[in-house]
Amino acid sequence: MLNLRLSLAQLDFLVGDVAGNAERVIQAACHARDEQQADAVVFPELTLTGYPPEDLLLRPELMRRVEDALVQIGAATAGIDVILGYPRRQGEQLFNAAGVIRDGGVVAEYYKQSLPNYSVFDEKRYFEPGSDACLFNLKGVPQ
Repeated sequence: MLNLRLSLAQLDFLVGDVAGNAERVIQAACHARDEQQADAVVFPELTLTGYPPEDLLLRPELMRRVEDALVQIGAATAGIDVILGYPRRQGEQLFNAAGVIRDGGVVAEYYKQSLPNYSVFDEKRYFEPGSDACLFNLKGVPQ
């Protein structure tokens, strides 16, 4: 029987501190890999920007900082799959993405489909809804 060990990293990330949030991801992922022998670690929605990033999403340099953080995380977390949230720009569209980082790069992405737009939530103002499912293999098991 194949065993999968998942670690959940429900941390409170600081809005706008992409570099600091990336460092916390690296620390938590390495802890999950080394101390818990986890195969994957899962982080919250919009981990890299903090939630809710609101008008920070309108700043062009934010996407560069997010891309740099994804590269940094990929380089520092070999041996564990890191699943985390971040904004992703595709052309003129911006998505609320969840990505799987493995062996130095993003190997799968999911774009949030149901965007809340009530009370304190204003996601439809910033994001386009996704439309596709996301499947990936974890230790040979499709997820």
